[in-house]
Amino acid sequence: MSATPQILVAALGNLPMPLTRHSLGQYVLDALALRLGIRMSSERKGIVGRGNVILGDTPVSLILYKSKSFMNVSGPSIAEIYRTSVKSPNAMLVLQDSMSHKVEQLSVKLGGSANGHNGVRSIISALGGEQGFYRFRLGIGDRGGTDAANFVMGRLTPHEREFWTEEGLDRVLDEIEAISRKAPR
Repeated sequence: MSATPQILVAALGNLPMPLTRHSLGQYVLDALALRLGIRMSSERKGIVGRGNVILGDTPVSLILYKSKSFMNVSGPSIAEIYRTSVKSPNAMLVLQDSMSHKVEQLSVKLGGSANGHNGVRSIISALGGEQGFYRFRLGIGDRGGTDAANFVMGRLTPHEREFWTEEGLDRVLDEIEAISRKAPR
Protein backbone atom coordinates (compact mmCIF):
# COMPACT_ATOMS: atom_id res chain seq x y z
CA MET A 1 0.00 0.00 0.00
CA SER A 2 1.43 3.35 -0.99
CA ALA A 3 1.55 6.29 1.36
CA THR A 4 -1.12 8.98 1.24
CA PRO A 5 -0.04 11.88 -0.98
CA GLN A 6 0.38 15.22 0.76
CA ILE A 7 -0.79 18.35 -1.06
CA LEU A 8 -0.21 21.96 0.00
CA VAL A 9 -2.91 24.37 -1.14
CA ALA A 10 -1.68 27.96 -0.75
CA ALA A 11 -4.16 30.76 -1.40
CA LEU A 12 -3.23 34.23 -2.56
CA GLY A 13 -5.11 37.26 -1.31
CA ASN A 14 -5.05 40.00 1.29
CA LEU A 15 -6.55 38.99 4.64
CA PRO A 16 -7.76 42.52 5.50
CA MET A 17 -9.67 42.64 2.19
CA PRO A 18 -11.84 39.51 2.01
CA LEU A 19 -14.52 39.21 -0.66
CA THR A 20 -12.51 41.25 -3.17
CA ARG A 21 -11.50 39.88 -6.56
CA HIS A 22 -7.86 40.05 -5.45
CA SER A 23 -8.62 37.77 -2.47
CA LEU A 24 -10.60 35.20 -4.48
CA GLY A 25 -7.92 32.56 -3.82
CA GLN A 26 -8.39 32.93 -0.06
CA TYR A 27 -12.17 32.93 -0.46
CA VAL A 28 -12.01 29.61 -2.32
CA LEU A 29 -9.61 28.19 0.30
CA ASP A 30 -12.07 29.09 3.07
CA ALA A 31 -14.87 27.39 1.12
CA LEU A 32 -12.63 24.34 0.65
CA ALA A 33 -11.90 24.14 4.39
CA LEU A 34 -15.60 24.44 5.20
CA ARG A 35 -16.64 21.81 2.64
CA LEU A 36 -13.98 19.32 3.81
CA GLY A 37 -14.38 20.01 7.53
CA ILE A 38 -10.79 21.22 7.96
CA ARG A 39 -10.41 23.62 10.87
CA MET A 40 -8.23 26.64 10.14
CA SER A 41 -6.12 28.14 12.91
CA SER A 42 -3.87 31.14 13.16
CA GLU A 43 -0.13 30.53 13.35
CA ARG A 44 2.71 33.04 13.38
CA LYS A 45 2.89 33.81 9.63
CA GLY A 46 -0.37 32.46 8.34
CA ILE A 47 -3.64 30.66 8.81
CA VAL A 48 -3.27 26.91 8.44
CA GLY A 49 -5.53 23.89 8.29
CA ARG A 50 -4.52 20.25 8.05
CA GLY A 51 -6.67 17.24 7.37
CA ASN A 52 -6.80 13.78 5.88
CA VAL A 53 -9.68 13.61 3.41
CA ILE A 54 -11.00 11.41 0.64
CA LEU A 55 -11.45 13.15 -2.72
CA GLY A 56 -13.44 10.87 -5.00
CA ASP A 57 -11.82 7.58 -4.04
CA THR A 58 -8.38 9.09 -3.36
CA PRO A 59 -7.13 9.59 0.21
CA VAL A 60 -5.19 12.87 0.49
CA SER A 61 -3.38 14.64 3.30
CA LEU A 62 -4.17 18.32 2.72
CA ILE A 63 -2.48 21.39 4.12
CA LEU A 64 -4.44 24.60 3.51
CA TYR A 65 -2.57 27.89 3.92
CA LYS A 66 -3.27 31.63 3.79
CA SER A 67 -0.37 33.99 4.41
CA LYS A 68 -0.84 36.89 6.83
CA SER A 69 1.45 38.95 4.57
CA PHE A 70 -0.01 41.04 1.78
CA MET A 71 -0.21 39.12 -1.48
CA ASN A 72 2.71 40.79 -3.24
CA VAL A 73 5.10 39.78 -0.42
CA SER A 74 3.51 36.48 0.64
CA GLY A 75 6.14 34.31 -1.06
CA PRO A 76 8.50 33.90 1.93
CA SER A 77 5.76 32.60 4.28
CA ILE A 78 4.39 30.27 1.58
CA ALA A 79 7.93 29.02 0.84
CA GLU A 80 8.45 28.35 4.55
CA ILE A 81 5.38 26.09 4.89
CA TYR A 82 6.30 24.44 1.57
CA ARG A 83 9.78 23.58 2.87
CA THR A 84 8.43 22.16 6.13
CA SER A 85 5.74 20.05 4.46
CA VAL A 86 5.56 18.82 0.86
CA LYS A 87 9.06 19.83 -0.38
CA SER A 88 8.07 18.89 -3.95
CA PRO A 89 6.84 21.64 -6.28
CA ASN A 90 4.29 19.42 -8.01
CA ALA A 91 2.67 18.76 -4.61
CA MET A 92 1.91 22.47 -4.14
CA LEU A 93 -0.90 24.35 -5.77
CA VAL A 94 -1.59 28.04 -5.57
CA LEU A 95 -5.09 29.52 -5.75
CA GLN A 96 -4.79 32.89 -7.51
CA ASP A 97 -7.07 35.44 -9.12
CA SER A 98 -6.65 35.89 -12.88
CA MET A 99 -7.73 38.82 -15.04
CA SER A 100 -6.68 36.74 -18.08
CA HIS A 101 -9.59 34.36 -17.51
CA LYS A 102 -13.32 34.94 -17.78
CA VAL A 103 -15.34 35.33 -14.61
CA GLU A 104 -15.95 31.93 -13.00
CA GLN A 105 -13.43 30.15 -15.23
CA LEU A 106 -10.88 27.79 -13.66
CA SER A 107 -7.62 27.18 -15.47
CA VAL A 108 -5.04 24.82 -14.02
CA LYS A 109 -1.44 25.05 -15.12
CA LEU A 110 1.74 23.33 -13.95
CA GLY A 111 4.78 25.59 -13.99
CA GLY A 112 5.58 28.63 -16.08
CA SER A 113 6.26 32.26 -15.35
CA ALA A 114 4.36 34.51 -12.97
CA ASN A 115 2.59 35.96 -16.03
CA GLY A 116 2.50 39.40 -14.41
CA HIS A 117 0.95 38.19 -11.13
CA ASN A 118 2.90 39.74 -8.25
CA GLY A 119 1.80 37.13 -5.70
CA VAL A 120 3.04 34.28 -7.91
CA ARG A 121 6.23 36.26 -8.63
CA SER A 122 6.83 36.55 -4.86
CA ILE A 123 6.44 32.76 -4.43
CA ILE A 124 8.80 31.96 -7.33
CA SER A 125 11.37 34.39 -5.91
CA ALA A 126 11.09 32.94 -2.38
CA LEU A 127 11.53 29.42 -3.81
CA GLY A 128 14.79 30.48 -5.48
CA GLY A 129 13.30 30.56 -8.97
CA GLU A 130 11.35 27.29 -8.69
CA GLN A 131 8.32 27.49 -10.99
CA GLY A 132 7.16 23.85 -11.09
CA PHE A 133 4.08 24.22 -8.89
CA TYR A 134 0.43 24.22 -9.95
CA ARG A 135 -1.45 27.48 -10.52
CA PHE A 136 -5.22 27.36 -10.11
CA ARG A 137 -6.09 30.52 -12.00
CA LEU A 138 -9.53 31.66 -10.86
CA GLY A 139 -11.10 33.93 -13.46
CA ILE A 140 -12.17 37.38 -12.33
CA GLY A 141 -12.64 38.74 -15.86
CA ASP A 142 -11.18 41.55 -17.87
CA ARG A 143 -11.08 44.92 -16.17
CA GLY A 144 -12.25 46.69 -19.35
CA GLY A 145 -11.09 50.28 -19.18
CA THR A 146 -10.90 50.27 -15.39
CA ASP A 147 -7.63 50.74 -13.53
CA ALA A 148 -6.27 47.26 -12.67
CA ALA A 149 -5.73 48.08 -8.98
CA ASN A 150 -9.27 49.44 -8.59
CA PHE A 151 -10.69 46.45 -10.48
CA VAL A 152 -9.01 43.77 -8.36
CA MET A 153 -9.98 45.58 -5.15
CA GLY A 154 -13.64 45.52 -6.25
CA ARG A 155 -15.98 43.20 -4.39
CA LEU A 156 -17.03 39.79 -5.65
CA THR A 157 -20.68 39.73 -6.69
CA PRO A 158 -23.13 37.54 -4.75
CA HIS A 159 -23.30 35.30 -7.85
CA GLU A 160 -19.49 34.91 -7.97
CA ARG A 161 -19.39 34.07 -4.25
CA GLU A 162 -22.09 31.44 -4.73
CA PHE A 163 -20.34 29.98 -7.78
CA TRP A 164 -16.99 29.55 -5.98
CA THR A 165 -18.63 27.84 -2.98
CA GLU A 166 -20.65 25.46 -5.17
CA GLU A 167 -19.95 24.59 -8.84
CA GLY A 168 -16.56 26.32 -8.97
CA LEU A 169 -15.49 24.60 -5.75
CA ASP A 170 -16.57 21.23 -7.21
CA ARG A 171 -14.21 21.90 -10.15
CA VAL A 172 -11.37 22.87 -7.79
CA LEU A 173 -11.87 19.65 -5.81
CA ASP A 174 -11.88 17.55 -9.00
CA GLU A 175 -8.56 19.11 -10.03
CA ILE A 176 -7.01 18.59 -6.56
CA GLU A 177 -8.05 14.94 -6.74
CA ALA A 178 -6.44 14.54 -10.18
CA ILE A 179 -3.22 16.15 -8.94
CA SER A 180 -3.16 14.01 -5.78
CA ARG A 181 -3.28 10.85 -7.91
CA LYS A 182 -0.02 11.98 -9.56
CA ALA A 183 1.62 13.47 -6.43
CA PRO A 184 4.77 12.03 -4.88
CA ARG A 185 4.07 9.66 -2.03
